[in-house]
Amino acid sequence: MQVDDALLTKLEKLSFLKVSDNKREEIIGQLSEIVSFVDNLSELNTDGVDDNFAMNDEATMLREDKPSCNAEINNDILKNAPQSGDHFFIVPKIIE
Repeated sequence: MQVDDALLTKLEKLSFLKVSDNKREEIIGQLSEIVSFVDNLSELNTDGVDDNFAMNDEATMLREDKPSCNAEINNDILKNAPQSGDHFFIVPKIIE
């Protein structure tokens, strides 16, 4: 796939982004490098690889959720707050 100005213009339209004129060549070069890197994957021989080699019916192992409280960490965080009290952030009232 060749990345050119027409493709970049199409990508701009699809992504609702605007690339400035002085950055267009740089972006085209970077996109070309990315596309050529991904094209290398098509050269891999996957004939002996099972299509479902990374899939199984087992659920993902989850850790037990153990609540913990480290007062030192809490105090370090609250030190950076503009206002705090009783181990909570104090914020302006926004609902009348």
